Amino acid sequence: MLTSLQIKNFKSWRNTDPIRLAPITVFFGANSAGKTSLLQFLLMLKQTSESSDRGRVIHFGDDYSLIDLGTFQDLIFEHDTKNKLEFELSWDLPEPLKFTNHLKKHEYEGKSLSFRARIGSEGDKQRVEAMEYVFSQPDGTSLSVRLDAGARGKARAYTMTAEGYELTRTLGRVWPLPSPIRFYGFPDEVSAYFQNAGFTGDLALALERQLKRILYLGPLRDVPKRSYAWAGDVPEHVGQDGDGAVAALLAASGRKISAGYRCKARPFQEVVAYWLKQLGLLDSFVARKIAQNRKDYEVRVKTKRSAKDVDLTDVGFGISQVLPVVVESFYVAPYSTVIIEQPELHLHPRVQSELADLFIAATRVREDGKERCVQFLVESHSEHFLQRLQRRVAEGVLEPKDVALYFCEAGSQGSELRQLQVNLYGDVVNWPKDFFGDPTTDLSARIEAAARLEAEAAER
Repeated sequence: MLTSLQIKNFKSWRNTDPIRLAPITVFFGANSAGKTSLLQFLLMLKQTSESSDRGRVIHFGDDYSLIDLGTFQDLIFEHDTKNKLEFELSWDLPEPLKFTNHLKKHEYEGKSLSFRARIGSEGDKQRVEAMEYVFSQPDGTSLSVRLDAGARGKARAYTMTAEGYELTRTLGRVWPLPSPIRFYGFPDEVSAYFQNAGFTGDLALALERQLKRILYLGPLRDVPKRSYAWAGDVPEHVGQDGDGAVAALLAASGRKISAGYRCKARPFQEVVAYWLKQLGLLDSFVARKIAQNRKDYEVRVKTKRSAKDVDLTDVGFGISQVLPVVVESFYVAPYSTVIIEQPELHLHPRVQSELADLFIAATRVREDGKERCVQFLVESHSEHFLQRLQRRVAEGVLEPKDVALYFCEAGSQGSELRQLQVNLYGDVVNWPKDFFGDPTTDLSARIEAAARLEAEAAER
C-alpha cells in the first residue's frame, strides 16, 4: 500500500510537500486545480516501468498508454526545462523483504520502502541525476543505497554509495557505472562491480511490483451492451473505461468474498448484486450465458419499478456507469491501489453518498480467510460523497487514520494542496472558503428575489 508521495516541478505543482496516502484518499478541488495531475504522475511511473524500452527514463505516453503527457517540456513546471522533476514515493510491502550481506553475515528484513529520484533534461533526452532507495526495518534502523550522476559533459558515469550497508568492490580496475535502467533500476554491471550488491535488484523489483499493483478506472465508463463475449480469460481488472467489467464478473464466478473477520463468505456475483441493491439502483442482478455452446453473455437486471428482469441497456445509464466501480472494488488482486476518477459521475446524490460506504467496505473485506488490503485514490467533486465519509468518522465506523482528504487549489506559485483535518466528530476543522460553492449567498439571493416578486405583485 502506498503511504506517501511528494512531487516537485510536475505540471502545475512546484512542490506538493509530503502527501499522506491512506486506505481511502480523496482529492477535491476546482477544475484545473491539479487534482488529476497527482494521479497522472503515478500512472506515468507505472507505464514507464511496464515499457519495453529499458533505456527510456520516463515514458510520457502515446496512443497506447494509460496517459499521454506530451514531452518533458509539456509536463515540467512552468515549461522550463531547467527545472528538475523530483519525487519521493513510500509504500508498505505485502510480504517482508529479506536479504543478507554474506560478507558480513548480517541479515536485513523489513516491509517499508521509499524511493526518490531527480530527473533532468538534456535536449530531447532525460537523465537520472540521482536515485535512492531507503529500506526501513522494524527496529527503527534503515539502509539506503543511491546512484549519483557525474558532471555534465565528458564525465557521465554514475557512482553508487550506501548508508547502513557496507558495499565491497570487486577486485580489479574501478570502472564507473553506466546509466540506470529507466528511472529506478540499477544497471546490470552493479552485480559485477560489487561483491555484495545483489540486493539492489530486489529493491528495484519491489518498486516494479508496487507500480504494477496500481490500477486505473477513468471517469467515462463504457456504454452498456446487449451481449458480451467472454472466452474464459481472466482480466487483471475492469480496464480504464470499465469495458471489462462483465468479463471480470464472469471470471470471478468461483471466488467468495466475506465482509470481514468471521463473516460468511458469499459468491462474488452475489456481493456485486448486494452492493448494486445497497446503492438503491437495482433489486436483482445476474450475468448469464445466452445459449449453450456459445461465448455470448447477457446482463439481466430488475429495478424496483419492473415486474421482471430486463436487459442492462434498458435501465438508467447510471447503473452501467457504476457497475465497473463496484466490480473493480472487489475484483482486483489483494494489495492493489485503485485510482478512480469521479466515481459519482451520472449518479443521483443518494447513490454518491452510498459510494463512500462501498469503498469503506472494500478496504475491509476478506478472501480465502485473508484481508485484501485494497487502497483507493479517488478524485471527486461530490459533496455527498464527502459528507458520508465525515458521518462514518463521527460514528466511529471509519477511523481518521484510514482516510485522507485533500483540497487542491490554484495559487500564485502553482497548485497548492491542503489536507482537510477531520476531527472525531466528523467535522472538517479547516474548511476551505467556497469549497462546494457558496450556498449561503445563493439562499440570500433567492430570498431577496422572492421578496421583490411579492412587492411587485402587491403594487399591481
